[in-house]
Amino acid sequence: MNYILFDGPSRNNLLPFTYTRPVADIRVGILTIRQKWEAHLNSETSTLTEDYLSAKYPITEAAESIMINASILPNKKLVELVTKLSFNEAIIQGDTIIAYHTDEVQKEPDFSSNDIVSYDDECIQISHTWDIFSKNDKALIEDFNFLTQGKKSQPIPDSVNVIAPENIFIEQGAVLQFSTLNASSGPIYIGKNSEIMEGCVIRGPFALCENAVVKMGAKIYGATTVGPFSKVGGELNNSVLFGYSNKGHEGFIGNTVLGEWCNLGADTNTSNLKNNYAEVRLWDYQSERFAPTGLQFCGLMMGDHSKCGINTMFNTGTLVGVNANIFGSGYPRNFISSFSWGGSSGFTTYQTKKAFEVAEVVMARRGIEFNDQDRTILEHVFEITKKFRKG
Repeated sequence: MNYILFDGPSRNNLLPFTYTRPVADIRVGILTIRQKWEAHLNSETSTLTEDYLSAKYPITEAAESIMINASILPNKKLVELVTKLSFNEAIIQGDTIIAYHTDEVQKEPDFSSNDIVSYDDECIQISHTWDIFSKNDKALIEDFNFLTQGKKSQPIPDSVNVIAPENIFIEQGAVLQFSTLNASSGPIYIGKNSEIMEGCVIRGPFALCENAVVKMGAKIYGATTVGPFSKVGGELNNSVLFGYSNKGHEGFIGNTVLGEWCNLGADTNTSNLKNNYAEVRLWDYQSERFAPTGLQFCGLMMGDHSKCGINTMFNTGTLVGVNANIFGSGYPRNFISSFSWGGSSGFTTYQTKKAFEVAEVVMARRGIEFNDQDRTILEHVFEITKKFRKG
């Protein structure tokens, strides 16, 4: 069967992360949503997404396809229903279409009651940016159980202090010594060729993905995911780094999501709780104003390729777009648009020529080419976010 992951109505609620990727390629738990579905289905998937993303994330069409809402995370029962869908049948929970079997991938689905398979059990849906960290604990536990089932962990080194070692899984090539791992409140997954340097203290749920590094003396609270090829240090709490991003020094981030190719300067700190303990409001791209999140704790949402200088301070509920460069003293505003250059004293436009020069250097350090597809996507993001920039 041909499986296609479609963005669905959650796409705009997941900006700025979906400016540069389909919903399916958001990381939550250990794996991206696409990786979860492909592993559960034992099949490759393609993507129905925005036109400007389709060259990098193409769609594979077939005589018949099963379309899957990419904001929904798979589980055993849901996967069974998806694989058994008959032609023109749809799985629906409330007003949400989870999946449907069709011969027209561009068609707006319209089903009679006879074609609907109701799904009433619990499932994890990533509908807003803050769901990425607030639902990370459940997603991480499900990924841990799925990935480690029937497998044997590498041995925990004798120098490592452990609590609940049965909830710790170490992949091949991982290096760790003289640290403390407490998996009593959730599992700890240590990915292939990753490293936990000396003196770190980590509480689960926690995932360190392939080739990622935890630097000396770090303090990490769950549920936190450090994506592949990322580096973290200092203090982290309930945060998700998609991959290839660095928070390599002292400073605190909490209830925070960083996209790919982000870098936080030394002693960068995020506030995740307002002084008056009030509900956090976060910038909403659809209404173009700040909207309630229903959360008391919410830190920083930072899109791909954005960076900040040393000693940067982010207020509670700050949203940073794609390819922003932030520096200077004081607190910058709570919404920093894509391709912005500056800080609390004001912003100007971060021109694409300079931004792309940085991207080329940063990606080359990891052996990855900044190619024409990347350039075209970011040029499009630059254009469609002009209205949010004042300088």
